[in-house]
Amino acid sequence: MEGMLDHGLRDILTRVGGVDRCVSEFIRITDQLLPSRSFVRVVPELKHGSRTPAGVPVRPQLLGSDPVCLAENAARLAELAPAGIDLNFGCPAKTVNRHRGGAVLLDEPELIHAIVAAVRRAVPAPIAVSAKMRLGYDDDARLLDCAHAIASAGASELAVHARTKAHGYRPPAYWESIAAVREAVRLPVIANGEIWSADDAARCRQVTGCSTLMLGRGMVRRPGLALAIRAAGQPAAAPRETTASYSDAAVAALPWRRVVPLLADFWADVCGRVERRHRAGRLKQWLNYLRVAYPEAQQAFDALRAVNDPDAISAWVLRIQELPAPASTALQPEKA
Repeated sequence: MEGMLDHGLRDILTRVGGVDRCVSEFIRITDQLLPSRSFVRVVPELKHGSRTPAGVPVRPQLLGSDPVCLAENAARLAELAPAGIDLNFGCPAKTVNRHRGGAVLLDEPELIHAIVAAVRRAVPAPIAVSAKMRLGYDDDARLLDCAHAIASAGASELAVHARTKAHGYRPPAYWESIAAVREAVRLPVIANGEIWSADDAARCRQVTGCSTLMLGRGMVRRPGLALAIRAAGQPAAAPRETTASYSDAAVAALPWRRVVPLLADFWADVCGRVERRHRAGRLKQWLNYLRVAYPEAQQAFDALRAVNDPDAISAWVLRIQELPAPASTALQPEKA
């Protein structure tokens, strides 16, 4: 999620729990060998064992179309001891696709094979090389060709977003197609797409046969989603500290009163590294996601909609931390 789920939000979300690994925003590789600082700028966790402050591994992701240049950059990245290297064959952005990056390569499985193979050869064996793809570009006619290309080139894992580029992010996600990929290749397959709740996660696992799931927008909307999914998969989930009035398991796992300090820490991080004129937008961007699940986030978003002064927002953040928490919040199930 370029422009949203950067290292600051990775830090916040991995503190909550339930996440086993993160993948960074893509690092664009064109025609030059990047200096080490370019990788660290996007993935500062590389300075700390390639882990977030909560100890969750972060796998940097590369995007490009030149096998030689990608391999050279992967080799340099490997010198920083990343927790694996991921390759992006799924980005649907028009600008990226126009410059032969992301999902547009799904029409060229031979090139995908060459990229994965070149990176795999360039990286020491202990460092995992994984890939993420969509079902295709305009259609899924070459889905299995691309999956086989990635697997036969030596990738260790394959994450599949269950839509084509043409589908964008419109529901539904075609989980049955992930099942077809899983049956066709001999490497772990990770399911991604339209996982908004613990119930969605259970259905996705049932349809795809995948035990491992990748969360994106769902985790930003509901920071407790990974916790709720993990609890749902346990024989006896630990008792929740909230009341039965919650109808959303992810919100029950992380009620608003526990989101508030995360918002405060997020705002402090934004103020420490983002230009003053862009700070308000970053907080409102996250609140815009959160308001889908939390009525309190809707109220916060409305209160800050026209506010752009960072000092005024800092005062608001201080106030909401001092407010007493509501006893409980009743939510209606949401159709995402």
